[in-house]
Amino acid sequence: MTETQEQTRSRTFSWSDPAVAAARIGTTSGLEMLHAMGNGEIPAPPILQLVGATGLEAEEGRVTVLMPAQEFHYNPLGTVHGGIIATLLDTAAGCTVHSTLPAGFGYTSLDLMTRFIKPVTIKSGLLRCEGGIISRGRRTAVAESRLFDEAGALLAHATSTCLIFELPTA
Repeated sequence: MTETQEQTRSRTFSWSDPAVAAARIGTTSGLEMLHAMGNGEIPAPPILQLVGATGLEAEEGRVTVLMPAQEFHYNPLGTVHGGIIATLLDTAAGCTVHSTLPAGFGYTSLDLMTRFIKPVTIKSGLLRCEGGIISRGRRTAVAESRLFDEAGALLAHATSTCLIFELPTA
């Protein structure tokens, strides 16, 4: 066996049916839906299960996503891949916009501008990504998100513009 084979790790991944949460889209407010995800009433989206997010807290205009930095997030340089960091930042910003929407409305991200400040490793511990609204209009919203390590140091931040739209009625 080579040294690489001896150090191979494995991870089993399973996810919940995303149709469970999708069935509620349009029937409850964004904040109600986020609360249902946060308290386990409905499953988190598969992407959050994939990256290993462990918590979601929401109030109107503010969302926090928790995830421990793990070795399976690493890139070849031995740090958490920027795509994982961007996923957390996008999730916190987008869910923040979602938290402001009444039943019957949806959103989609138009852009995500990300700045990586410090390397993220398993030594960063439990990551906390906080989102907040910068500006909210009828058709667009701008949100920001900030990623912190367990000690409270800022690791990355982002801004996102989201398009707000009325969902089609059945």
